[in-house]
Amino acid sequence: MNIEQLTSEHLAVWTGAQVAKAAGGRGRGKKNEDVQSYGIKKLRELILELAVRGKLVPQDSADEPAAVLLERIAAEKARLVKEGKIKRQKKLPEISEEEKPFGLPEGWEWVRLQQIIQVSSGDNLTAANMNSDGEIPVFGGNGITGYHDKANVTKQTLVIGRVGYYCGSVHITPDVAWVTDNAFKTTYPEDNIYLHFLYWLLNGTNLKEHENATAQPVISGRKIYPIVIGLPPLSEQHRIVAKVDELMALCDRLEQQQSDSAATHQALIATLLDALTNSADHTEFAATWQRIAENFEILFTTEQSIDQLKQTILQLAVMGKLVPQNPEDEPAAVLLEKIAAEKTRLIKEGQIKRQKKLPEITEEEKPFALPSGWEWARFDSLSLHSEAGWSPKCESAPRVGNNWGVLKVSAVTWGNYNPDENKALPDNLEPKPEYEVKPRDFLISRANTAQLVARSVVVPDDAPAQLMMSDKIIRFVFSSKVDVEFINRVNSSSFCRDYYARIAGGTSSSMKNVSRVNIRNLPIPLPPLPEQHRIVTKVDELLTLCDTLKSRLHKARSTQVQLADALVAQVVDA
Repeated sequence: MNIEQLTSEHLAVWTGAQVAKAAGGRGRGKKNEDVQSYGIKKLRELILELAVRGKLVPQDSADEPAAVLLERIAAEKARLVKEGKIKRQKKLPEISEEEKPFGLPEGWEWVRLQQIIQVSSGDNLTAANMNSDGEIPVFGGNGITGYHDKANVTKQTLVIGRVGYYCGSVHITPDVAWVTDNAFKTTYPEDNIYLHFLYWLLNGTNLKEHENATAQPVISGRKIYPIVIGLPPLSEQHRIVAKVDELMALCDRLEQQQSDSAATHQALIATLLDALTNSADHTEFAATWQRIAENFEILFTTEQSIDQLKQTILQLAVMGKLVPQNPEDEPAAVLLEKIAAEKTRLIKEGQIKRQKKLPEITEEEKPFALPSGWEWARFDSLSLHSEAGWSPKCESAPRVGNNWGVLKVSAVTWGNYNPDENKALPDNLEPKPEYEVKPRDFLISRANTAQLVARSVVVPDDAPAQLMMSDKIIRFVFSSKVDVEFINRVNSSSFCRDYYARIAGGTSSSMKNVSRVNIRNLPIPLPPLPEQHRIVTKVDELLTLCDTLKSRLHKARSTQVQLADALVAQVVDA
């Protein structure tokens, strides 16, 4: 089977095998992941693998063998050394059988790179002396990095990145360019080696494997020259390049089709979810939801679309469109009166402190209309009291057993309370039981990244004891007349996330902070208590469905990745 058949007959594998490429974050907190096609990446690697093994195009017995090329190259190098134009290089050992990873076709020869290339460092060019008005492209390890008004190469030159992240990357300059000292300029016997074949050959060789394993990766001529590669006849070099270019163009088209399809899919998802959010009432919402539910597994085929669906579900919940209203429910206005009376009693009894009066909610703070029976209320009008924790100098390791510990902010970051994220309290410090976390506490972070600040959890009933809040965690204790799980889901909605994005302080996106006053002032759309319970039940049901979809997606992608790997192995080993 040739490569074209392999591509067309297994197109679903190449385009379906995708992996998530994290754009930032750490661990399970990675969000906004960029999906790249693992299948097409493997197809590109396969094309190069077949090229360097002599399996991409047929051999022609009329071609002049590579052995004759090597004789001419050696003679030319000897002449240039004799004329003093190049230096004599240290002779490398003969290529052993162990260094030959596969058999070569007729007419090919094993060579060390030193036999066909020489490398020299480019010239230093700092940002200060780079001429942004120049027209000559500047090449570093990662291709064009700027422009200058001078050149240090005056013909197409193969460039190899020699330091840093792009160590081992390969590029070809235009006829006139400047190559910096972050890269090697490469010279080669131009009459016997085709430049573009050399480009694909080095791309298929993975020079990164030969870099120095240091904090700042570096590759040197000493590392490059001993590398063993297969050299085909000159005519076959040209045929290989033509075929590689053709197949890489096919991969480009497949990726573009994939990108266009993803953009169309994204637009469709956005339209459907907007239709849900803009539903006039629960009846209209139910009809739109039914149309979506009938095509769930067709529509929600990416992690991004599933995450969008989750966010829409939460937004619908806070807008009162997720479950129908019951006119027999006690209105939220009455609920607020009861909570206010409860707080007044507790203040009078000395159990809680009187808080500064909250400002009235303005019309500008109400981004949408509420259903009958709902009311806008400040966050703190629903809570009985709140406090921040304590951050003593702790041990670096978590507590052992039931010893006292202090929760890290990561304990409340990822949507579920994680008591294992703690640091042990040193033996020389007495615990402060007033900061101990209790079941049903509402915990919210006051400092974190822009994406994670003000994330919250509800402490479960079976939470372990003797864990205290740090001062980056704020606890709110709510009246029993409010479903704390409902408040937690409201706090995760895009409405609340937008609020925190507006008011969060801090000069860096890597560390934002919100104050307790900021949180206390958050406007909350409050439904009757029975409807709060119904909303929590429905949200949990739908989010579980989303998690099931995502799990199926991961399994399907994993299968496609395994198929792509198996196809590559089968073809390479054939």
